[in-house]
Amino acid sequence: MNILSPENIGLLLQALGTTLMMAVVAGIGSLILGVLITVARVSPIPILRGAAFCYVQFFINVPLLALLILAVFALPDAGLILPLVPTAIIVLTFYEAAYVAEAVRSGINTVGVGQVEAGRALGLSLAQSFRYIVIPQSLRAVVQPLGNVMIALAMNTALAAVVGVVELTSQVNKINLVYAQPIEIFTAAGLVYMAIALVIGVSAGWIERKVAIVR
Repeated sequence: MNILSPENIGLLLQALGTTLMMAVVAGIGSLILGVLITVARVSPIPILRGAAFCYVQFFINVPLLALLILAVFALPDAGLILPLVPTAIIVLTFYEAAYVAEAVRSGINTVGVGQVEAGRALGLSLAQSFRYIVIPQSLRAVVQPLGNVMIALAMNTALAAVVGVVELTSQVNKINLVYAQPIEIFTAAGLVYMAIALVIGVSAGWIERKVAIVR
């Protein structure tokens, strides 16, 4: 039996596609949600600040695997039934958004308060000051940290295998059960994940150089 048979390669490519799709969709969702949480976190409205703080603390301190298991097995009992892949994407999005929010908040702290005050003096509302002054500058400062969050997200997609999602790690494990060659099979899978991380890291570095402000 050939481990590199067309059938196995097809299954692995399909599983890799699922992994990449989950990472991209959850990555985009977590970036959007994370920025919104950050805005709430620095909002002058106490309720929004408190809710954002609780959100971040919850998702940072609860293991992702526990959240995946809870979503897959508890939500159907509550009457909410979703396919496995969308469920995993939603959990990954909410989980990684907390880390995005912390990264962006650290970037906001690099923006001087005087710039916000200058915006207000020019007639901008607080929301407009954040939209046109604070958020653009803070995102420039956190490109590399956000890249690290996206790398972690790509690696975390492997945990979806535990709840039945047929992504790369899951498919590799299935093939290993047939051929019993764990060193070769899982080393190859590790190299694929390494390649994904390198692509994200290099892309983040390129974006960081492009958006850098020359002083």
